[in-house]
This record gives sequence, C-alpha cells and structure tokens, in this order.
Amino acid sequence: MHDNNWTTTPVTADLLRGALDVERTEEGVLPHRLPAWARAQNTDGQLAMAESQPSGVRLAFRTRATALELDTRPTKRVYTGVPPRPDGVYELIVDGRPAGRSSVAGGNTLTIDMTAGTSEHRPGPAGTLRFDGLSGELKDVEIWLPHNETTELLALRTDAPVEPAPDRGRAVWLHHGSSISHGSDAAGPTTTWPALAASLGGVDLVNLGLAGSALLDPFTARTMRDTPADLISVKIGINVVNADLMRLRAFGPAVHGFLDTVREGHPTTPLLVVSPILCPIHEDTPGPSAPDFSEIGTGQLRFRAAGDPAERAAGKLTLNVIREELARIVAQRAAEDPYLHHLDGRELYGEADFAELPLPDGLHPDAAAHRRIGERFAKLAFADGGAFADRNGGA
Repeated sequence: MHDNNWTTTPVTADLLRGALDVERTEEGVLPHRLPAWARAQNTDGQLAMAESQPSGVRLAFRTRATALELDTRPTKRVYTGVPPRPDGVYELIVDGRPAGRSSVAGGNTLTIDMTAGTSEHRPGPAGTLRFDGLSGELKDVEIWLPHNETTELLALRTDAPVEPAPDRGRAVWLHHGSSISHGSDAAGPTTTWPALAASLGGVDLVNLGLAGSALLDPFTARTMRDTPADLISVKIGINVVNADLMRLRAFGPAVHGFLDTVREGHPTTPLLVVSPILCPIHEDTPGPSAPDFSEIGTGQLRFRAAGDPAERAAGKLTLNVIREELARIVAQRAAEDPYLHHLDGRELYGEADFAELPLPDGLHPDAAAHRRIGERFAKLAFADGGAFADRNGGA
C-alpha cells in the first residue's frame, strides 16, 4: 500500500551506472554488461548468465527522499545437490558512505545440474526492496545491485522527486576479468575487489568481470574498444585454463589480438594487463577444472584440476605458463606502447595469502581475500608509480 506522497520514477539508462546496455522487458528493464550485438555473437549459457548479473551496476540519483522502494525480479541460481545460495545483496550508499543493505526474496529460479550439464528456468514473483529513515537533505544516493544475481528492475518509488546523479568528473576505470573480478564470494556488491579498489582509487567502475568467461572473446575486446574509459585493465588466465580452451600456440596471438582491438579505441589510455592470482590446483597442472563432489554431503563444493601436467610439453596451458607468456607479450609491446603495463597477479594474492586465506573451493577467494586483493590493487595501481597513478579523467 502506498499513499499519494510517493513518486514513481521509471528506471532508465540515465539512472544507471556500470551497465553497457539496458533491455526493455514487459514490466521494466534488465541491465546488461555486454551490448546486444555482442550477446548475439555468443551461444554460451554461462556467459549469458554472467553478463546479465549486474556486478558493478548501480542506480545513481540525487534526492531529498527519506524513504525509497525498488521493485525487482531477481533470478536465483539453484545448484542440484548443493545447499541453497544466499539471496543477493543490495547495498545503499548515501553521499559516498554505506547506509544499508538488504535482499529481495522470491523471483525466478535457474536450476543448474552440473553433473548432467543441464539447466531449467522457472518464472517467479517480483519482490520489493525498502530503505527508510534517511535524512531529508539533498543527497546523492546509489543502490548497488547484487553482483551475482540477475536483477530485473521494475519500479523505483520515493517520497520525494529524484534526478540523475551529477557527473562528478571522476575517471572511468574499465576492467575485464573472470569470476574473481565478477565478485565470486565477496560479501556484497561494493566489496568485490574491483568495486573496493575503485572506491579507494577515487574512480568510477565499469566492471566487465564475467564469471567463467574471461576467454579472450573478440566481442569482449570490441566492447572494451567502444566503451569510454580513462583507465583500462584486463585480467587474463584462469578461465582459459578452467575451460582448457586453447594451447600456447593460440594463446599468444589471441592476447595480442585482444590488446590490438582495445588499443583501436584507446590508443593512449593506461592499459594494465594482470596475470592470474595464485591458484595451487592449476599452477602447474592444466585444465579443465572439474567439480569435486566428494565433500558435497558436508555442503562443500570444491574444484580440482583434471588435466595432466605432462601435457604442458604439448602446449597445454597452466597458470605459470600463462604468467610467463603475458609478461613476455607486455614487455615486447611496451617497447612501442609506453602506456601499457603489467602486474603479476601473485602480488595481489600469493603463497602467503593462500596460507592465511585459502580458496574455500580451490578456485575462488572468500570475502576477506576479496578485500585484501582490492586494497592491494589500489596500492599497486593507483599509488605513485602505479599504472593508474595518472587518472587523466580525475578532478
């Protein structure tokens, strides 16, 4: 029930940050992180799911409202035989400071059977997110959407008018990576490592972290080429091994091609190539990665490396092979590209970090490790001498 003091504002692209496309649905809008033309060049269900999960996407507006409601229809993922996942988290930021967090129950369900390789989608009801008790002062409000839960936005209601948030003149950082960059097991959308690093660096994030899908896809490179950005980073490696996607012969030229394409649109933008963080199962053992159901009875899903270390001689990729190749490629290109930089991912999360904060499932950092990676990235990239020290769009 709503009284007449509520203002309903259509959710439109000018109220959204971090989305590269906004699809109109029967009842509202669905933010996407890849444009429609790129989605049309892909037939992989994993990527379709990942790009529709709004990691880094937030509603941003200015208002005097003391209460607000957002109607959404989330899509919950259910993995057969695995304990239920927690509901996705929405985080409220007011004038740059955390001001609340909540979830929306219900919604559609996507049931995934990893052993059978099948999935089933069932429609479900919308739900309502509410935040109240806010000050009546004019303020900048952000609602960060769940980083790991597809979220259709149906209606925004407030008890005072809203207008799009003003441009703060901050540099835009465009980042692409795997599920780790997407957010994996972070505590919420503002503490995925890229979101945290962006906050510490004073930049606005566009997160193209795509779970399972950092695979050097040409359409992702063209998307990055065409997206306005002041700072760009690409984190490459773990998904190429996970998927056992290519051999060394294909990997090097694919990296060159990806970087060439990004450079077509951003010839002098600081561009940082980040190699994989430590992942012991794949340091010297090729992929593919495979789910290990041996502890599923305790509610723990883990992953194992299903490749054979002996196959490195035939060009199969491991994380150590990829790190060496990325370092070589960047050094070669940097001779003619002074704006190209390299960061070894083990500086973000290495042996000592694994000993203290191990990867719970063998692949993905937990919430504490996300925080550490974000803080390290901010120090290494944004501090003096870092690849992003010159935030050429910053005020």
